[in-house]
Amino acid sequence: MPPLAELEAARALIQASVRHTPLLPLAPSNGDGPPLLAKPENLQRTGSFKIRGASHFLARMSPEERARGVVTHSSGNHAQAVAAAAHAWGVPALVVIPEGAPEVKVARTLAWGTEVVRCANTSADREGTAERYVRERGATLVPPFHHPWIIAGQGSIGLELHDDLPEVANVLVCVGGGGLLAGIAAALRARGSRAQILGVEPALAADASESYARGEVVAWPAEQVTRTVADGVRTQALGALNHAIIQASVDGFVTVDEEAILDAAAWYVQEAKLVVEPTGGLTLAAYRRLLAGDDQLRLRPGPTIALVSGGNLDPAALHALSVRQLPTRSGVHQLPS
Repeated sequence: MPPLAELEAARALIQASVRHTPLLPLAPSNGDGPPLLAKPENLQRTGSFKIRGASHFLARMSPEERARGVVTHSSGNHAQAVAAAAHAWGVPALVVIPEGAPEVKVARTLAWGTEVVRCANTSADREGTAERYVRERGATLVPPFHHPWIIAGQGSIGLELHDDLPEVANVLVCVGGGGLLAGIAAALRARGSRAQILGVEPALAADASESYARGEVVAWPAEQVTRTVADGVRTQALGALNHAIIQASVDGFVTVDEEAILDAAAWYVQEAKLVVEPTGGLTLAAYRRLLAGDDQLRLRPGPTIALVSGGNLDPAALHALSVRQLPTRSGVHQLPS
C-alpha cells in the first residue's frame, strides 16, 4: 500500500496538469436507495482519468530519461494520456496501439505529435512490440497500469473524493488492469475512509473479479475479454502490485452485462448531457444492479460515487448512444432540479 505522503506528493506534482473534477449529483428514479453522484473523469483534457498517471510518471523521470523518450502500449486512453504528457514535457514518444481500438482514440493520439505503431490485439503482442522499441531506442516504458507511479497518479482521484465528500458510503470504480481501482482504494484507505469500495467489470471480461475471489492473479484469453463493448477494460489480467492493493483494500466486485453497459452510457448522453464511453458507463450499470438487488452485495446507506472513467467516442458510437431506447425503469432517470 503506498503511504499517504507518497500519494499526496503525486497529487502535488500533477496539480497543474489535471483537472479536479467535480461531483455531479444524480437522482434515484423512485427516491429509494443511496444518493448517487458521478465523478466525471471524461472531463479531463484527454477525455479520461489516464492523464493523471501518465503525467505523474513523466514528472518523476529524470531529465536524462526524458531526453531518450518514452514508449507505451494502450488501446487508446492511456495512449492519449502519454502522448499529451510527452508533448507537455517535450519528450519524444511512441505508442503501440492494438488493432480494433476505436479510431477516434488513435487519431487523438496522433494529434499530439506521437508516433503510433499498430499490433495484434493481445497482451503478448502489445507488450512485446513495446519492449522491442524500448530496447532499440533506449527509451523508458510507461506502463498502462502496473507501476507505483501510475497507481499513485490515479490515486489523486481518491484524495479528491475524500476532500469533496469524506462521508461517502460507496465508491464504484471500473477495472481493467487495476491501476485506477488500486490508486483510489489506496488513497481512501490512507485517508482513513471506511467507504465500501467496489470494483466493476463486464461479465465478459471479469478476470479481476475472478482474481479477487481466488486471491491470485488470473489471466483471461484475449478472445474472451475482447468480446465486451467496454474497450477500456479489455485487459487480460491485473498487474501484480495492483492486485495486491485491491485484495487488501477493496470490498468486492460487481459484474454487469453488455446491454446494461450500453444503457448506462446512453443515459449519460441523453439525460445527463455527458459524453461517456461504454467503459465509463460501467459504474452506473453496477449501481442499477445493486439497487435492484440483483447481486449478493448491497449498497450501504449514504452517498454513492460512480466513477466515470472516460468519454472518448467516435461520432458513430456517440450517435448510436444518443438514439438508443432507454429502459422504462432505469434506476436513475434525471438530474435533480
